[in-house]
Amino acid sequence: MDTELHDTMQILKKYNQEHLLNFYDELTEPEKETLLSQIHNIDFDKINKLYISSTKDDSIPYDRISPIPFVSKSKLSKKEIDHYSKIGNEFISKEKLAIITLAGGQGTRLGYKGPKGSYEIDVPPKKSLFEFACDNLKKLNQLTGISLRWYIMTSPANDTATKNYFESKDFFGYPKDKIKFFVQNTLPIIDIDTNVILETPYSIKSGSNGNGDVFKAFASAGFIDELEQNNIEWVFIGGIDNILLKLVDPLFLGLTISGHYEIASKSIRKLDLYSPDWVFANVDGHPSIIDPKNLQNNNLESYNQKNILAHLFSIDALKKLADVDLPYHRAFKKCDFINSEGMKEVPLKPNSFKFEKFIFDAFSIFDRILLLEVESSEEFAPIKAFTGNETPETALDLYKKYYHLK
Repeated sequence: MDTELHDTMQILKKYNQEHLLNFYDELTEPEKETLLSQIHNIDFDKINKLYISSTKDDSIPYDRISPIPFVSKSKLSKKEIDHYSKIGNEFISKEKLAIITLAGGQGTRLGYKGPKGSYEIDVPPKKSLFEFACDNLKKLNQLTGISLRWYIMTSPANDTATKNYFESKDFFGYPKDKIKFFVQNTLPIIDIDTNVILETPYSIKSGSNGNGDVFKAFASAGFIDELEQNNIEWVFIGGIDNILLKLVDPLFLGLTISGHYEIASKSIRKLDLYSPDWVFANVDGHPSIIDPKNLQNNNLESYNQKNILAHLFSIDALKKLADVDLPYHRAFKKCDFINSEGMKEVPLKPNSFKFEKFIFDAFSIFDRILLLEVESSEEFAPIKAFTGNETPETALDLYKKYYHLK
């Protein structure tokens, strides 16, 4: 037995993960190298600690929770909107704003093989989620000649395919040098017995570690340095699946700047106060988004602002968050795996734990946040799956109504 294999077996034995070498003797030499390399890159201590931490009670005593004040866009006067928009436009005109789009997911829940951002909807003509996003930037360019920098966070699973897709579409006619990609990190996925799952007999099943990884991944790619070199002071971060998302909003930016905030977020009103949707709240005096199970039912009206994944961060806030270790959350999901016979098995119910960071946990690092309530009919048309109330059909209907399309 060679030294590397022996060392690997000792590591796995220590953490009760010997099953990862069940098929080792059947592998080719390159496959053996792949598997051993992946095993040696796993921090098993970290995985164990994440699991143990995730089993602890995460409820928040009600006396630690208080409402977050918010600004309702619908209640602003035209004079106020013009005033704050002018402030925002001054920064945009000097190209002091950059955009980050979170696009690490696959189109699996839509029955689509490929990056979720390349999923197309027939408007008509057919348009991908990436193109919906790019339309925001192209519109600004057409009106002002300004081309803002656009950074796209991918994952190891879709990075190459995403870049190839942009190449095939000639970057939607947007300046190629203004679009850059960076990859979020991953963590191994474990089953209910805390065994690391195999994706193939020679590779580990891993999952992207959540949108909260954006700060460290962005910094690791050297892009915070790039922002500073180009005198960019603000970054808007949004998801890829909301086709009504405003990537460039002078009012939002102007309100944030004039209020001397480091961070800001958009929200929509929660109509069903008893729904499980998480809401904005202060916890120990710091902004957060919490599970409504922590609230007393007789005071739900004070906590009615929902997250739509539309956030602003100052460059100083980004730098601060690049050095912060955000907490991980555990998700219970269905996950294909290689069974004890070396065959791929597709479970019928959730069978595994995935650990993810959430971007909104970054809010708690700060004392205050600007919260801007917007109308869902104007800014929220998400596409999550084929079933439920966030389907391609419901999103397209909202999009057509907003733009008065037939």
